[in-house]
Amino acid sequence: LLRSSQPLTGPNRKRCREDEMLLGTVLDEGERGFIIDTRSAQAAKQARMTGGGTEPKSSYPQWRRLHRPLERGRPLQESFIKLVEACNDTSITMDRWLSRLESCRWLSHVKAALSTACLAAQCMDREEASVLVHGAEGTDTTLLVTALAQVILDPSCRTLVGFQGLLEREWIEAGHPFHLRCAHSAYSHARLKQEAPLFLLFLDCVWQLSRQFPFSLEFGECLLLTLFDNAYASAYGTFLCNNEKERCLCKVQQRTHSLWARLNQPGQKQQHLNPLYSHNALVIWPSVEPQSIQLWQGLFFRWIRSSQHLDEAWAEIQRLTEGN
Repeated sequence: LLRSSQPLTGPNRKRCREDEMLLGTVLDEGERGFIIDTRSAQAAKQARMTGGGTEPKSSYPQWRRLHRPLERGRPLQESFIKLVEACNDTSITMDRWLSRLESCRWLSHVKAALSTACLAAQCMDREEASVLVHGAEGTDTTLLVTALAQVILDPSCRTLVGFQGLLEREWIEAGHPFHLRCAHSAYSHARLKQEAPLFLLFLDCVWQLSRQFPFSLEFGECLLLTLFDNAYASAYGTFLCNNEKERCLCKVQQRTHSLWARLNQPGQKQQHLNPLYSHNALVIWPSVEPQSIQLWQGLFFRWIRSSQHLDEAWAEIQRLTEGN
């Protein structure tokens, strides 16, 4: 599983022999690989006008390109805002609620992200092929797909420690611009051009996996909510800045504490574990049918509906499992 940014072919269809050679060394003679481009074919074509582009078949004969467009900018942010507004409007009728839920298209984005991650996982697991994922810069939807694919394929990424390593590797070190993307919450009146809830979309997709496979993830919803909170406002330095260079310049590691260190303290760790967890060495294939994708009520209703009874139920489950 590889990830990158887009090739810089430009309007003159420039070639990069080193890049062609690099991807060529990934595959043995007779093997094929898949390039999953998270832009539409038209968007990739238009990117050539500003210096970008995609891999031409003639230069990458062993690679088959698949376009699976995922939203990453303003449309995704607007979808998030509309969903939050609908969830906090307690006066609407059932018909109006269902209409607004559909029109915000948030669940469609969840379905699209899971579908693309499943495609990448299937190419690797069932076709036994190498997969390269990229969009434009390779720091948004690219990371969304590669991280989800690893949760689906790799049981170690479904443990508490493994999931933290996945986030560190696929989101933080890979350069997802948290400062730009998570500048404000959906409750803010600001409409910043660079803001988009890609990381929240990832967490929502992981929650969908945890709901469909309640025994296969070592961590529970509490961890996902904690990560959401800290991505937008945190006393820790884990999600600060936009990339590794900025974190080094700001000396984040020396001047702040790590969220992982806090989460791994015995008292905190226990709160974030799934008491029903049982190691599952198999690939977990989620259903992406519309009936299977549900609204993450624990997040989107958390400020308007008490979770007391659910918390008490989980505490009782934890007590019973510890007794055994």
